[in-house]
Amino acid sequence: MPVLLLALSTTSFASEAPTPETYRRLADQVEASLFRDDLNKWFPAAIDDKHGGFLENFRYDWSPGRAGVKSIVYQSRLTWLSAAAALRYPKDAERYRAITRHGVQALAGKMWDPIHGGFFWAVDDSGKPTGDHGPEKHAYGNGFGIYSAAASFQATHDPAALELAKKAFAWLEQHAHDAEHGGYYEALTVDGLPNLTAEGRDAIGTPYGQKSMNTHIHLLEALTTLHEVWPDPMVDKRLKEVFEIILTKVYAEPGYQHMFFRPDWTPVPSPESYGHDIETGYLLTEAAAALGIGDDHAVLRAARNLVDHPLEVGFDHERGGFYDSGTVDGKDLKTEKIWWVEAEGLNALLLMHERYGSQTPKYWDAFVRQWDFVSKHQIDSEHGGWYPTVHADGNPQARRAKSDVWTEGYHQGRAMLNVTERLRKLAETR
Repeated sequence: MPVLLLALSTTSFASEAPTPETYRRLADQVEASLFRDDLNKWFPAAIDDKHGGFLENFRYDWSPGRAGVKSIVYQSRLTWLSAAAALRYPKDAERYRAITRHGVQALAGKMWDPIHGGFFWAVDDSGKPTGDHGPEKHAYGNGFGIYSAAASFQATHDPAALELAKKAFAWLEQHAHDAEHGGYYEALTVDGLPNLTAEGRDAIGTPYGQKSMNTHIHLLEALTTLHEVWPDPMVDKRLKEVFEIILTKVYAEPGYQHMFFRPDWTPVPSPESYGHDIETGYLLTEAAAALGIGDDHAVLRAARNLVDHPLEVGFDHERGGFYDSGTVDGKDLKTEKIWWVEAEGLNALLLMHERYGSQTPKYWDAFVRQWDFVSKHQIDSEHGGWYPTVHADGNPQARRAKSDVWTEGYHQGRAMLNVTERLRKLAETR
């Protein structure tokens, strides 16, 4: 297991051109944290051998919290994370394959509605829908079910995982696709009808009857992975459709995204979410590669702008770290620094450095400052794991749970897996 190297200073790296040794040293630091603060925190502690799936709640010190609830997003994300680890680490692959199989079994057996189809939002240990949104079906949650099942198939080659992904895609296509305006209806009733008239907000916080950027960027992610393992003509068609929606409806100049829309894709005024913007910069390049258009100028320009604009108006250039949200011109900032935003920042900044580092040092400098902030402030040096939220100066919110329905290992796991791979590649090629 890698030795934790967070004590090494990173700030000096920003003032010099990176060398192969620089890349390797940072890769070692990030990979050490990947094991200490992500993979070894959830696995095996989160594996529920009694009821299936994964335990969702751990307190600030990683002691177990409330049990008895399983939610589709959390279950899917840990299923995906274990699959990704199996693909990355061959020596430990059998262990991680067993974990991702465990996750797929729960998705198919507990989370899937055996009567109407589709994944429930949340169930109890017996598989009965629970909570305010439990019986609700949501395109966001079903997208993550597709994403994790497809990734699990990549790691295990188990036909059951691919069949679950196919079945979930077919259900989403039948019940949620908007044939008139494109994209997908989001909140659905238990029997799969679009829930357009309910009052309030749905399970992910979108006003009922609206579409969201958040759901559609993660459907892009899910369809990209499904396309890799099952290049079915309809999957290809929907991937291209959602890809175009992100580029032409959701994306806006000078490099941000509208958050909410009426069904016809008319934007509804909202703040800018810096984390979602930088994450989409990465997801667009990933989808473009899957579609064979990785060098398309318009796509690359949009992806880069989605990193440049938040870097200009939503980045703490003094201390490092992206702020949560604000207006497009960088006003009315919510200055909290949230774990998933900081993880996506690491991922996107290094991607931009790989592509454009010969043109400008700004992405490398920001990446180094970002990792410096994360390693010193976002990561809990006492108990391990990432603090879910810290203040702008890096002080954590006291005793916040390390794991709950929305807080797990997916964002930081994917970021650190990508970052270590990219740093080692740069060490060999630069």
